[in-house]
Amino acid sequence: MYEPNVVGDWHEYDEHAGLRVRVHRLEQAEPPRGRDDAAEGLTYFTLRVTVENRGEQSLGVHLEDGQIDVRIGPDGESAFIDWRNSQFIEGFDVYPLRRATAVLYAAGPEAALGQIDVQIQLRVEEEWAGRRMWVGGVGLHEGPAGAPAAVRDSLARQVSKFLRDQAEEGTGTA
Repeated sequence: MYEPNVVGDWHEYDEHAGLRVRVHRLEQAEPPRGRDDAAEGLTYFTLRVTVENRGEQSLGVHLEDGQIDVRIGPDGESAFIDWRNSQFIEGFDVYPLRRATAVLYAAGPEAALGQIDVQIQLRVEEEWAGRRMWVGGVGLHEGPAGAPAAVRDSLARQVSKFLRDQAEEGTGTA
């Protein structure tokens, strides 16, 4: 069964040797060019998506609006994405041993920011890579190698249990 990554984890793509991606630095932050009027009453947060090439040849990478989906709260409602303040990776050649980072500003009700799901579908060399998901929340801090073990285990265990329960409900077995 597919299990999502925890915010801070690296995910390596099998179809592109040496390419890996992570969602990290999920934190409450105000956007640099001011708040969007549509986000009135919402709390802003930011996250970073880093693409790293550990392969032997450069890879053209695209990570633009529409390739990142952010859901918040227990019901998975869509977060408000501030496209004006966000910075994407638009057709960038990532050379070996180099990185490129996208910075996304989003907003939602403060009570829902403890649970955030980020789904990424990277495009590499004009081919779509598989969708991957990271789970985390504002206030769950990453350590140097990602989330602390207790947070990582607890959150990953909750998500895994939920996915297993959903799969069992779908097959009619309980």
